[in-house]
Amino acid sequence: MVKILKILSVVSTIGMVFILIGGALVTKTGSGAGCGSTWPLCHGQFMPSEITAELVIELSHRLVSGIVGFTVLALSFLAWKYIGHIRETKFLAFLSVFFLLLQGLIGAAAVMWGQSDFVMAAHFGISLVSFASVFLLTLLIFEIDRKFDANALFIQKKHRIEIYLLTIYTILVVYTGALVRHSSAEMVCKDWPFCSNISPFNFSAYSFEQWIQMGHRLAAGLLFIWTVLLFIKMIRNYRNSPVMFWGWITTVSLIVLQVFFGAMIIFTMLNLGIALMHALVISCFFAMLSYFILLSSRSAQAEKKSKIK
Repeated sequence: MVKILKILSVVSTIGMVFILIGGALVTKTGSGAGCGSTWPLCHGQFMPSEITAELVIELSHRLVSGIVGFTVLALSFLAWKYIGHIRETKFLAFLSVFFLLLQGLIGAAAVMWGQSDFVMAAHFGISLVSFASVFLLTLLIFEIDRKFDANALFIQKKHRIEIYLLTIYTILVVYTGALVRHSSAEMVCKDWPFCSNISPFNFSAYSFEQWIQMGHRLAAGLLFIWTVLLFIKMIRNYRNSPVMFWGWITTVSLIVLQVFFGAMIIFTMLNLGIALMHALVISCFFAMLSYFILLSSRSAQAEKKSKIK
């Protein structure tokens, strides 16, 4: 059964990546209305008579989401049944299914009734949580036969708190980034990192979209600085832990790539491939932070038990 769980978890995790990329592709190509205002059918038809590029993108995303939804449901059920004794399993199984369903429902509601830019911007953040839940469940399954073991790791309370805060802040930065796209503010600033087509200190000249764009850049810049500073702390304090050392090497590499792709979106005038990489990298970055939260929760549990004794 462990082998089946591993295969199913890997398939589900890869499938969630396709859902994330597919959702970003739908948004960035403006294909959300490719199937009209009907869901799950396209234009109310099982097999649409008129095929467009937008229809193919939207319908493909729906099909992938539906198939992956069944694999995640199966993974969550089997994990709950066979490894439910592991502390985090049931919680992650619930999150995996709940946020995947919530993600689908918000997408369906947007198609049928439409949503404001501010509501739709939250959709990508929900997708991140859904992906991270499946990713953590996969790591949990691979811990069963001790292919890698982080249970002996203890993270200090001050570092745990900073990981929690950084993860919450990342969600806020992701929201501002999604808002940039949904408010059509990607190219209101023609240069990077500043809005060179407007005097940087002439705030009254900024349009609403330019405030959104520059607000996201500022938030992303702070996220980059905070991540690098926390990376230095983690390497200094946990250099003897392979999980923490390589985990934070990976995390800081991802945030560097994220900044690079963010700049390249502007320089390449919204190149689709670059934009999709931007979405993929932040998803992986958030997944890594989520893993550190899981490790932190174990450390908190161990600290609690030691105090009781």
